[in-house]
Amino acid sequence: MISSFLTGEFMFNIENNWDKIIYKENEKDYFKKLLCFLDEEYRSNTIFPPKDHIFNAFKYTDYENVKVVIIGQDPYHEVNQAHGLAFSVLEGNKYPPSLKNIFKELNSNYNTSYNFNCNLTEWAKQGVFLINNVLTVREHLANSHKNKGWEIFTTNIIKALNEKETPIIFVLWGNDAKSKKQYITNPKHYILESAHPSPLSAYNGFFGCNHFKKINELLKLNNIEQIDWLKIGVIDN
Repeated sequence: MISSFLTGEFMFNIENNWDKIIYKENEKDYFKKLLCFLDEEYRSNTIFPPKDHIFNAFKYTDYENVKVVIIGQDPYHEVNQAHGLAFSVLEGNKYPPSLKNIFKELNSNYNTSYNFNCNLTEWAKQGVFLINNVLTVREHLANSHKNKGWEIFTTNIIKALNEKETPIIFVLWGNDAKSKKQYITNPKHYILESAHPSPLSAYNGFFGCNHFKKINELLKLNNIEQIDWLKIGVIDN
């Protein structure tokens, strides 16, 4: 029997065009096993993000509105950080190292020196689908929900996006994201690749990739409204 907390609270609460796509996954054996695993994990451990935030990327960016896809690894695993959007954290937190480097590159692209708001919801609302490869994690334990079924789910989401006839820009930072490249076969789409923004790899090709400007150049080329990357707002120094 499918776990009720996800079916009831999430699958039918997205209320946009993702519902019919996710419902197909809900019928598959791998997904039923994943839901049972999550049901037990949320009962027995502290899991992030909170259950009602797992599918925020889908809620904020409807399938029909996706312009850009940025793929992360798994959620941040400390209290009050993860809220269902890759690389994004809730207000009131310090920048995680990867997000700090993302903002460093953003400032470089636009010759600014802002301290940006760490919540990236405004990007999502503009059509930037911020999806992690794995959507949940146990507290303090990065990759603790790896190989439990989420990777199959997110691969199928990428395949569904690949079917779109309107151009999408897929942004692949690091090897986890690049593992999805093989499923992006539609010639209408674009792929931008670089190293991961983690401090361990950012200097190996993330810094200087100019992806924020390149994304908008590609959107403009296709007569698609560009992303206002600065709309997330800034905080006081």
